[in-house]
Amino acid sequence: MAKGHRSQIKRERNANKDTRPSAKVSYARVSVTKACFVLDAIRGKDVQTALAILAYNPRYASSVIEKLLKSAIANAENNYPEKNYKAENLYIAECYANKGPTMKRIQPRAQGRAYRIEKRTSHITIVLDER
Repeated sequence: MAKGHRSQIKRERNANKDTRPSAKVSYARVSVTKACFVLDAIRGKDVQTALAILAYNPRYASSVIEKLLKSAIANAENNYPEKNYKAENLYIAECYANKGPTMKRIQPRAQGRAYRIEKRTSHITIVLDER
C-alpha cells in the first residue's frame, strides 16, 4: 500500500514525468518483430538521417514509423516553446515497440479443418532529445 494521500501520490508521480518530446502510435497493424527491424536501424541517429533511412527502407513498418517520427518532430517544435527545439538538433533518444492485442481469424483448410491466423498489432513509441 502506498503512503500518503491520493493527491500527494499523483503529485509525486507527475513530478517524475518525462519531459522529452515524443509520439506514440497505438494498435499499428504491424508485428513487434517487424517493427523492431526498422526501429533498430534508426535508434540513436539524428532526425534527418533517420528520415532518409525510413524513406528508402522497403519494409511496410518504415512508412508507419516515418509518419510517427514526423509527428514527434512537430510535437517538439510546437508543444515545447520554452525549450525552443530545432529539428536539426534533435536525435532519436528512445524508440521501441510494445505488443498490442492480437486479432484472431480463421482460415478454412482441407477436410473441414480450420487454421488460426493471428493478426498482430503493436504500440510504437519514439522519444526525441536535443544534442
